[in-house]
Amino acid sequence: MLLASESPLELSALEAEHISAVLEDCVDQLAVLGAILQIPDPPPHSQSNALDQIAHMLNGQKQLENRFEEVMNSTESPSLRTADTTSLKMNMKITAQALFKGIKQNPLAAENLIKLQNDRQYLEDLIAEALEEVSTDNSFDGLIRATVDEKEKKSKLQETILREEEARRKVRALQRQLVDLKKSTENEIQTRNEMIAHLKDQLQETRAKTTMEKRYIEKECQVQKQMNNKKCTMVEADLQAELERLQAQLDEENKVNAETETWVRKHHDMLQEQVEVWMDKYETEVDKKSEELSQLKATKANGLLKLQELTQKYTEYEEVVLEDRDLKEKARLALLKSEQEVVCATKLQAWWRGVMVRRGLGPYAKKKKGKKGKGKKGKGKKGKKGGK
Repeated sequence: MLLASESPLELSALEAEHISAVLEDCVDQLAVLGAILQIPDPPPHSQSNALDQIAHMLNGQKQLENRFEEVMNSTESPSLRTADTTSLKMNMKITAQALFKGIKQNPLAAENLIKLQNDRQYLEDLIAEALEEVSTDNSFDGLIRATVDEKEKKSKLQETILREEEARRKVRALQRQLVDLKKSTENEIQTRNEMIAHLKDQLQETRAKTTMEKRYIEKECQVQKQMNNKKCTMVEADLQAELERLQAQLDEENKVNAETETWVRKHHDMLQEQVEVWMDKYETEVDKKSEELSQLKATKANGLLKLQELTQKYTEYEEVVLEDRDLKEKARLALLKSEQEVVCATKLQAWWRGVMVRRGLGPYAKKKKGKKGKGKKGKGKKGKKGGK
């Protein structure tokens, strides 16, 4: 697909005419669709099946639009491109009719049709601009830029939705943490209030019991009164000691809490320092490994160069070996040919000698008979010459 930053695709006059016809037909169909589009009343039955069908139809329409862009950007011949655009036009028409039928059956047809009407108007304007650009400049760069802009808007909207969902998840997690903390604090306060109320009840019971015993002791005798007073004094001392003990425990708990908080802070600072040390060590190790990687890359490059040199030498040696084999084969064939020629010549000479001997040709010819005396003398002379 061509990007908006690239140069527009130049079309021939025939391609521009074909594409203009297709785009003009699309504009007319969108105009007719906008004229006949009405907002129906929502049906009483369920919405789920209709919504699924509409989503499926929209996905099919999007696939057809992507295929149309691929055909427009392809470098095929005009005849093939015209056939593809015609088939895509028919498929888009069928899909639009099915989409319109599904939307009419959708319970939310009023809202969907308003959105569909806006999308249809935008698509009609966009195709009209593309038609004008194809007719005047023989290109459709505006359509490509509009497609890229729409994809960027959709990606930005998706990123915004994802960020909002992440923020909502974090807010819910923080709210849960706040509720848990509030519950734990309330439970602790309730426990301490119950303890204080219990101690107050014990104190009131003790005071009431002391008052009753005091009344009985006053009636009995002064000595019993003193003993009861002493007993009450001892009970009060015990209660006071218990109260002081509880106060000391409360102070100790506060002190332990403060020491624990101090230790946690110190431990946190120590861990932060360790994290910084490990980060420095990590950066050092990364730099070291990067240097080792660079060295390994350089070694690999040298090895590749050596491998190329050895491959070139091997190719040269292989050519030399092949040439040597060819020369040896030619020499062997020449030697074999010469040997065969010698054998043939020998056989031919032997056959010729046999023919000459059988027919008495050449030196094997028979001599004519002369006079006997002369013949004998001649033979004697020839014998002597031969003996000599």
